[in-house]
Amino acid sequence: MIDFLITPLKYEFIVHGIIAGVLIGILCGIIGVYIVLRGMSYIGHGLSHAAFGGAVIGYLSSVNLYIAAGIWGLLSALLINLITRGKKIKADAAIGIVTTASFALGVALISRIRRFTKNLEAVLFGNILGVTTDDLMIIGAVTLIVIIVFFLLYKQMLFVTFDPESAGIYRIRVNWIDTIFSTLLAASIIVSLQVLGVTLIAAAIIIPASTARLLTNNFNKMFFLSILISIFTSVAGIYASFYLNAASGATIVLLGALIFTIVLIQNYIHRRILEHEHEHVHSHGDIVHHHKHIDIEEHRHEHKKRDSSPRSE
Repeated sequence: MIDFLITPLKYEFIVHGIIAGVLIGILCGIIGVYIVLRGMSYIGHGLSHAAFGGAVIGYLSSVNLYIAAGIWGLLSALLINLITRGKKIKADAAIGIVTTASFALGVALISRIRRFTKNLEAVLFGNILGVTTDDLMIIGAVTLIVIIVFFLLYKQMLFVTFDPESAGIYRIRVNWIDTIFSTLLAASIIVSLQVLGVTLIAAAIIIPASTARLLTNNFNKMFFLSILISIFTSVAGIYASFYLNAASGATIVLLGALIFTIVLIQNYIHRRILEHEHEHVHSHGDIVHHHKHIDIEEHRHEHKKRDSSPRSE
């Protein structure tokens, strides 16, 4: 067992990959919670694809792929916020229009030059072998910034996440909070491309938070569970990619999906057991009356509507 853990650490690129995995795990864990609770899971998928368009433009103009992808992703996020401010166009429609157009632009440009480079393949599918010390410093800086911003704006972020309309009434600048969030999301996606790639980054953001959501209704617990699950899947996925000789991004996402599936099945079994325990049989003379109590989480219309979203304590 010790050899299993130590052997990969003899290679510098694996050590770099594990450090990057931990940092990206923290990023994805934090960002993912807010995306899942806002019902904006599509935006992670969309912005990662928008970044591909920027990467292709960077490649054609001889600009660093990740810088170009970062700028393009940020502009896409800001454009989505701008479109949705009028409230006539919903967020999902704006995300679909902007990000699909950006990805289509990248595909169109690639189809003209008809060739891929290793750098473009890394953007698409991730490449743990390419993680350098400079990359780690950039990922670390973005992670630190995300932690600081979410710590300082914790209450505002929480308010806007659960009740954006009331947040505006309490003089919280919702548009600014949304812009800050979109900027941090775009930055997190860009620095994660090296390990995860465009095609898989969205799943790495959404799966840990969704798994944590299944495990608790408490916001703070969900927050930390999401980070822990994300770190674990990142590090374990990198180990798996080493021994299976598979792409790191794919193994990270598949491991996360496996954990989500196990938790989902466990939740279903637990719910069925509770439903069975809550089912009572009342005998009234010769009449047998079966009465089934509905679980509180599923019964949201008695007295007042209860929101099953996680609560902050």
